Amino acid sequence: MEHSDQPYKYAQHHSEAEGKKTRRMVWNMFWVLLAITSIEVGLGLIWQDWGIPFHLVKMTFIVMTLVKAYFIVAYYMHLKHEKSFLKNSIIIPYVLLALYLIYMVITEGTYTTFMEYLW
Repeated sequence: MEHSDQPYKYAQHHSEAEGKKTRRMVWNMFWVLLAITSIEVGLGLIWQDWGIPFHLVKMTFIVMTLVKAYFIVAYYMHLKHEKSFLKNSIIIPYVLLALYLIYMVITEGTYTTFMEYLW
């Protein structure tokens, strides 16, 4: 195996300006995700002291988690810049699974409530 004068010459695809832009985007996403996580942790610590209803806290956590998942998938996994067929082939199964799980939770919750009336 011979040593080249240009290390990683096959891995260099972008100019320095594009590299700086990419690094800036990664750091911006890091700070956005850190801010969202900090808000979630802070809300988890103070929601009872402030008298915020628990169902509102749960919904806030769900929405913020979905936002974080979007940023991670779109930017860190580079799905934002893919063709729509690839996006859909990855996202649609997860959406269908989530809808199925929601259906199961609602069905079982209704069944449990119904069974309490029978006993």
